[in-house]
Amino acid sequence: MTPLHREIAACTVCAGQLTDGVRPVVQFSSTARLLIIGQAPGSKVHASGIPWDDDSGDRLREWTGLSKEQFYDPARVALVPMGFCYPGKASGGDKPPRKECAPMWHDRVLAALPEDRLTLLVGSYAQAYYLPDTRKMSLTERVRQFEDFLPAAMPLPHPAWRSRIWMGKNPWFEKDVLPALRLQVWKCFN
Repeated sequence: MTPLHREIAACTVCAGQLTDGVRPVVQFSSTARLLIIGQAPGSKVHASGIPWDDDSGDRLREWTGLSKEQFYDPARVALVPMGFCYPGKASGGDKPPRKECAPMWHDRVLAALPEDRLTLLVGSYAQAYYLPDTRKMSLTERVRQFEDFLPAAMPLPHPAWRSRIWMGKNPWFEKDVLPALRLQVWKCFN
């Protein structure tokens, strides 16, 4: 564990706002050439302490073509959410990621990663933060125009259960985006 990992693990900045307690969940190392930036841990991930340890993670691994062993290898894959702790429940789902985490930690985590990395921006929170010039675009438009962001980044929808509905309305995602995604991920591993 690096000093930065220890600092993140000890963070209590937003403890007073988290009804389920503080438990930062993040994975990275100085050799990870694939960076996945998502929303925030859900309740299952909060309980296990393992990033993407839920149905959304299963779907994301399916989309990327990565096995669990590959996905959870910090030497190859960095898993960095916009909010490091579970934000709690809201009506209709989870609360948005806490706004403190990304400005406090992301620059330091990203500085520890290789420059020649691919960043998957999973969901609207990551895309709004890292693609600010595209805020007027819908998530669907950003994902459809994924080639405009390569080779550095690739926007993706969040792989929650609702993504099946979204994919049904946007069949081009499976036809065009997923093969391109798997190719980009393969390049990170070879």
